[in-house]
Amino acid sequence: MKALIQRVRRCSVTIGGVEHSSIGQGMLILLGVKQDDKEEDSSYLAERCAALRIFEDPQGKMNLSVRDVAGAAMIVSQFTLYGDTTRGNRPSYSTAAPPDSAERLYESFVSHLRSLLGNEKVATGVFRAMMDVELINDGPVTVMVESKST
Repeated sequence: MKALIQRVRRCSVTIGGVEHSSIGQGMLILLGVKQDDKEEDSSYLAERCAALRIFEDPQGKMNLSVRDVAGAAMIVSQFTLYGDTTRGNRPSYSTAAPPDSAERLYESFVSHLRSLLGNEKVATGVFRAMMDVELINDGPVTVMVESKST
């Protein structure tokens, strides 16, 4: 699994012109699931995301996690993180997990993160929906975190 994390001042997901969810300060997590990912990958990655120190302390150093700043998380499924661009001009998504297993692991990741941050601190997009994701990137700070099996 891969999580592309962006530290945000705010973030929202709109589907069909209607806002589905939004958060204030926190992180946008674009989550990609690959073919061989397992339940352990989702729990490991959720724990890594919750503990990632990308928020500034009073001295201006990135020493605080999203939990430390009482921030929120927006999770959006993103199979294109597993796009292989080594050949040709069109990415191949052959290593991305099929939709059914990807959705199961996406939901597992969401559940694990909610157990770590609290239900009210985790918002989501809609799996397989065409979404407009709007954000104000804070910093900007953007990092990639991967599960052990990646």
